[in-house]
Amino acid sequence: MCISVHQLCYVHADKEPLFQNINLTVNKGQRLALVGNNGSGKSTLLRILEGSLKPSSGEVVCTSRPYYVPQHFGQFDHLTVAEALRVDGPIKALHAILAGDASVENFTRLNDDWSVEERCLSALAFWDLEHLQLSQPMHSLSGGEKTKVFLSGISVHTPEIILMDEPTNHLDISSRDKLYEMVRTGRSTLLIVSHDRTLLNLLPGICELERNGVTLYGGNYDFYKEQKELALTALQNQLDEKEKELRLARKMARETLERKNKANAHSDKTSFKKGISRMAVNTLKDKAEKSTVRLNDVHEEKIVSLQSSVAELQNTIPDMRALQTNFNSSALHTGKILITAEQVNFGYSSSCLWPSPLDFRIRSGDRVHITGNNGSGKTTLVRLLLGELQPVSGVITRADFSYLYIDQECSVIDPALTVFEQTERFNTGHKAEHELKSILNRYLFPYGTWDKPCACLSGGEKIRLLFCCLMIGNNTPDLFILDEPTNNLDIRSVEIITAAIKSYRGTVLLISHDLYFVKEIQINRSIKLFNSGPVIKT
Repeated sequence: MCISVHQLCYVHADKEPLFQNINLTVNKGQRLALVGNNGSGKSTLLRILEGSLKPSSGEVVCTSRPYYVPQHFGQFDHLTVAEALRVDGPIKALHAILAGDASVENFTRLNDDWSVEERCLSALAFWDLEHLQLSQPMHSLSGGEKTKVFLSGISVHTPEIILMDEPTNHLDISSRDKLYEMVRTGRSTLLIVSHDRTLLNLLPGICELERNGVTLYGGNYDFYKEQKELALTALQNQLDEKEKELRLARKMARETLERKNKANAHSDKTSFKKGISRMAVNTLKDKAEKSTVRLNDVHEEKIVSLQSSVAELQNTIPDMRALQTNFNSSALHTGKILITAEQVNFGYSSSCLWPSPLDFRIRSGDRVHITGNNGSGKTTLVRLLLGELQPVSGVITRADFSYLYIDQECSVIDPALTVFEQTERFNTGHKAEHELKSILNRYLFPYGTWDKPCACLSGGEKIRLLFCCLMIGNNTPDLFILDEPTNNLDIRSVEIITAAIKSYRGTVLLISHDLYFVKEIQINRSIKLFNSGPVIKT
């Protein structure tokens, strides 16, 4: 046993429990993914296990201090690379000893770790960070560089337990491949939060975090998804059966009441013909009415019970059908040339970004993946194609087409607007207010969220709101440009955008390091960019 969690509970400051009754055992060498809906508390649970956050109640026992690769790095910006790696003390002691200060304090701080600096530099070089100094401030690094600094710490410290929170978010494909290999071949105990389905498929166990506990699935992500779909199908069958029972119960109650009323009316006529006294008739009528009430109560009790079962099942089943986005087809005929790039390059001063100029065409219906390592100019190329930048050489020719640019921040959503105001901006067809609110509900924005500022939305909520607005506007672009669209999203949101783009019948231009996503949206072409250093123009 490496990690033991018993009856763990975490309560927000507003007294609302984030999760409770969490029981989990992670054995030595076990490799697990931690998944759950957005806001379920995955990052919070990792921070509790790492020791930087205290639970509200419950117990956590780790056999050694876990090594933690965080998702966000703001709290480390005031540190140097060495301090972030927790090696600043030993390295300072090493330098002091080598400079002649042989104090007991320095030898104690070094703790006989004479290779610490060499290991750090070697680890940084493995992650292509040989240009970094250990004294360099973290705030000067990009998101990808910060992630790789913490990943390099794994080989520096060789920890028994490793916790990772979205480790591939800022990594390019070559760095992701290194991480995948580390996960495949490493012997440490792993618990990883990620929406990267390629990474999740390397882990032979999935822990699903929900508000009232953790469920362990003994297989990778594809197995987990298959099991969830089977469970969902079973729940849907239960729901269908209960709804059928409810319809039959209502029909039976209605027919029984009609028969009873007819029988009572017939009894009244018979009594009148037989000359039974009015008092006796009233007594019989009163008994009949009481019998009818009792019968109604029996049927009503059954109907209420079935209604409760139906409502419970409906709340259990996530309504992914409500989130289906059915785009209109592009008005452009398939094969029309939209963009032509001839001998194109970009740069500043006397240097060019790409070793060789670019030549390609993008036609209507193409689904193009722009690939390359971080810094190879993928976003720059998109800005050139849209005319936001001008090439230093070559020519870009653009046809007349409409496009929508979706970046990882979902910048098309205006942070100054509320959720409802954002839908109004897209309401070019002048839909009635109740129609807008109905569509918002379909996209999981209920009444209480309509006045929420868009600035407060999560990445997944912004994606949902964007597709909601596209449905309201009913104006499908000819070209979708997607710049790392799955970064910062939970798995459910990734599946929403995957389904939407997969059903889209126009042109797609994609920048993404998420190869699982690339495969799912049926990319059929690629433009690979290289940046092996500046090429001097002549």
